Amino acid sequence: MREGCRRILVPEGHRVITAESGEKALSLFVQGAFDLALIDLKMPGMSGLDLLERLRELDPGLICIMITAYATLETAVQSTKSGAYDYLAKPFTPDELVSVVDKALDLHWLSQETARLREEAERNLLLVAAEQSRTRTIIQSMADGVLATNREGKLVFYNPALLRLLGIKGRMPAIGEAPSPDQFPAELVAWVQEAFAAGGRTMASHDLPGGPPHLAANIAVIRDEHGETLGVVAVVRDITALKTLNQRMSDFVSMVAHELRSPLGAIAQYLDVILGGITQGQPEKERHILSRCRERTHALSQLVRDLLEFSRLQGKVPGQRTLAPLHLAEVIQEVVAFASQSAQSRKVTVTVDLPGALPAVEADRDEISRLFANLLDNAIKYNREGGEVRVTSWVTNGYVAAAVSDTGLGIPPAALPRLGEAFFRAKTPATAYIIGTGLGLSICKQIIEAHHGHLEIESEEGKGSTFRVLLPRTTTADGAPGA
Repeated sequence: MREGCRRILVPEGHRVITAESGEKALSLFVQGAFDLALIDLKMPGMSGLDLLERLRELDPGLICIMITAYATLETAVQSTKSGAYDYLAKPFTPDELVSVVDKALDLHWLSQETARLREEAERNLLLVAAEQSRTRTIIQSMADGVLATNREGKLVFYNPALLRLLGIKGRMPAIGEAPSPDQFPAELVAWVQEAFAAGGRTMASHDLPGGPPHLAANIAVIRDEHGETLGVVAVVRDITALKTLNQRMSDFVSMVAHELRSPLGAIAQYLDVILGGITQGQPEKERHILSRCRERTHALSQLVRDLLEFSRLQGKVPGQRTLAPLHLAEVIQEVVAFASQSAQSRKVTVTVDLPGALPAVEADRDEISRLFANLLDNAIKYNREGGEVRVTSWVTNGYVAAAVSDTGLGIPPAALPRLGEAFFRAKTPATAYIIGTGLGLSICKQIIEAHHGHLEIESEEGKGSTFRVLLPRTTTADGAPGA
């Protein structure tokens, strides 16, 4: 019987292995992979039903067919209960054997394919779930607020940033309900609702009224591959920094236009006086007019220098500075000598009190020179005629300190917090005719911060001001610590 089955099945393309007993079949089964087992009900030793149960324990997916000469209803039921797919009654024809085996193997292939598809579907579901989890984590961590609705206009998602930006506290918006003006800004709700009727438009940007913070909302319609609307997504962003930048750019343009127009207008008027012959034969008057033109030209040059220096410092990184041990006394003496002519023209006395053994600071020489040049220039320019400027230096708490004090006009208390802002000047009737860009002190502040130092300002209106610069001292001696 075994040999007959093998000779019938091998020509059909099957690989067939035979075993003369249940025990032998078990030993062969554990050594290889099999798709189907033909089991005789009556065998020496282990019965067919016992072998069937053992094989099904080892491989629940194995297809088993019982062969028996005692084909009764009871035998069929017992075989089926034990896990047999079908049974053949002896005697049977080769066609009957091939037909049963082919059907059983088709079932086995279908079962394997079903299992493979199920595993693939489960993997895909896990991938989708993981991707959804990652996407949700990303959106939850965004600094921008996100709100999403479905095609019915019901809320399906929002992140914590949205609640923070919109200032929503207390009862949280309910998922599954339409966004309400009671919980969200009325303008935002209206834009989301309008997006459904936007026609061909897919995105619109709006600025939310109010602030600060100043908020902008980008409203996008989500469509499927057929162009049907699936919902709307609104992204709310804090644009306060952009608004501030735009305002600063506007202030910059306004300031530059004013600072350029005033001296250029004055120069043009002075030249018109000379060209019109009004001062003909009056050399002293012409000299005075040309002197004023020179002052205005100097103011324009100073504006250009300040703008270039301010721009250079804005884009400069630490590695672009040439840092080396530097003695402030040397730099200050050079700056004072350079400013002496300006001080004499305004009848301002400059005195210097610098100890002989100050420790060095790690600094860029050009920038430190510009720092004290700006401070000294301001002290002279905003001083009163016959006034005094005093420059001192000392060591304090790991810093080398230097102070520039004047007996000038002083600064109004309300203006002190804004000193150092770009283009800001404390304007009073006494300073209205003093030429300046409002960049000098801002440049000083940037240089000091780049060197990890501090700027302290004291001022009393009508009595004068003191600007103290503190820079970290070095601990090696080309600047060994001083007393």
